[in-house]
Amino acid sequence: MKLNNTLKMMLAAGLVVSGLASAVSQPVSAFTPEQETRIGEIAKEYMLSHPEVLVEVSQKLQAQQQEKQKQAMSAAVIDNQAGLLNDKGTPSYGPADAKVTVIEFFDYQCIYCARLVPELEKVIKANPKVRFVFKEFPIFGERWPASLSAAKTGLQVWEQKGADAYINYHNAIYATGHNEGKLTADDISTAAKAVKFDAKTAPDVQGTLQGINALAQQLGFSGTPALVVLPSTGASADNVTVIPGFTSAEALQMAINNAAGDTKK
Repeated sequence: MKLNNTLKMMLAAGLVVSGLASAVSQPVSAFTPEQETRIGEIAKEYMLSHPEVLVEVSQKLQAQQQEKQKQAMSAAVIDNQAGLLNDKGTPSYGPADAKVTVIEFFDYQCIYCARLVPELEKVIKANPKVRFVFKEFPIFGERWPASLSAAKTGLQVWEQKGADAYINYHNAIYATGHNEGKLTADDISTAAKAVKFDAKTAPDVQGTLQGINALAQQLGFSGTPALVVLPSTGASADNVTVIPGFTSAEALQMAINNAAGDTKK
């Protein structure tokens, strides 16, 4: 039932008085208590007869809330650019002078992070001029100790062996297919040994992990994966994209194009 039909029902019930002009000009407070009661009854009857309206309203409200959340996150990204882009303790891959940077907050035990890996690999191959930053964010560390251990080892590999070794370690962990509590100490050790990581001279990375956790809180991230795509300089509300959750290679590419100022691709 359309809104105008609902108004006709109200008119027929005698709820709007003194003619159409008077009804339009008078404030809601002009209704008597009896009229307000009847309006509520009609609204209730309509909703019960048309529950799909409630679903539509709920979806609209959810979309509005998500948009507000993204806007708040985008503002936080702009305020925290230094932490996102300039932390030397955070692994990165790609040219240091890239015009666009993609940052991923992830946990090796997160199944959605695992599903994102092949999508991200497509984007990395298609964008050799983009810099990719990997924020080790082991949110499942208390539940599954391997989550925290894998994150620490990853940061240590980065510090000790550099970008290529880190990417190989990173991919090797995911290649085990062990997530949601299934990752083992042997999985981590095998991946680290493959890149010739020396655990005896491993640096202390606790400060880096704490910094990443604090940054995630500043951005409003409570889950993984979470991605930020922004120009390496000149970030604004128009060219920053925040993706709090799994996404596709296509959507990520659109975000990169937007950050680069290329909306035609």
